Amino acid sequence: MPTLRARSVWLIAIVLVALMGSVVISLLSGAAASDPVIIWNIRAPRVLTAVLVGAGLAVAGVLLQGSLRNPLADPALVGVSAGAALGAVVGAALGLGYNSYAASLFALLGGLLAVVVVVWVSRTHGRIEVVTVLLGGIAITAFASAVVAILISMSGLAGLRPVSFWATGSFALSNWSGVLSIAPAVVIGTGIALFIAPALNVLSLGDDAAFASGIEVGKIRMWALGAAVLLTGAGVAVVGVIAFIGLLVPHAVRLLIGPSHRSLVIVSAIAGAFTVVAADTVARLVVSPVELPVGAITAIVGAPLFLVIVARTRSRQGGWA
Repeated sequence: MPTLRARSVWLIAIVLVALMGSVVISLLSGAAASDPVIIWNIRAPRVLTAVLVGAGLAVAGVLLQGSLRNPLADPALVGVSAGAALGAVVGAALGLGYNSYAASLFALLGGLLAVVVVVWVSRTHGRIEVVTVLLGGIAITAFASAVVAILISMSGLAGLRPVSFWATGSFALSNWSGVLSIAPAVVIGTGIALFIAPALNVLSLGDDAAFASGIEVGKIRMWALGAAVLLTGAGVAVVGVIAFIGLLVPHAVRLLIGPSHRSLVIVSAIAGAFTVVAADTVARLVVSPVELPVGAITAIVGAPLFLVIVARTRSRQGGWA
């Protein structure tokens, strides 16, 4: 039977091949002719945006689940994505350009504020409660979505990007400026994730065990949450909210290669990129020339699987009452 390391290497090779295949299919498929101008100016930035967003969401999921010791943590479910969307819309309402570094900064600030509030309300007796994280995320998402709708209605932004864009996500307006605004955040966030991965392995044993091992729990958790916001916010500013990638991809990878966070980060990044590219390709082609929101595709698949994960987690923990 292959070791976990050998299994990780094989899985990396498989998902890389799958990612490259999905990229080629996405570049060459569509309602318009596949001439070089269309491929370079329209499809290439869209595909690269999907790669970056998918990798960022998956790695953010690894960091949130590891740092909060919450198997149900996901950027969308805990309110980070909605907070980032609100920040991006506030920036746009103030006149900042879409797909710009300034808009991404506003999105990062919104996501950071959201995760700070959720963690604050969910802490009790030094631990973070799973159920309270989810409830806090629901509240933050509902509040942020309502404010987004109001801002778009009152500021004249509806003609540029409707509320549905921020709620369900779309790569239709991706361009090279968006790629350049996302890439630094994903690279830096992934680098932080790889750096703190060994500490997250120890943290998974519990705060007390981590303290006894010399891990500065508060500092590691701060770096993990900050990197998760970085990985999520820049993408949300460009494509809106895409749910369940940060939840399902790390879960699937963990089942195949085990809980080592360094391997989880690497494989999840590639698998997340493949998943989002594939979902976007389906969204473009399934009812072409009409384009479906890619977030709707991920939600249709992700919501039932989320219920399965909730049931399994609750059973393992003996209930949450």
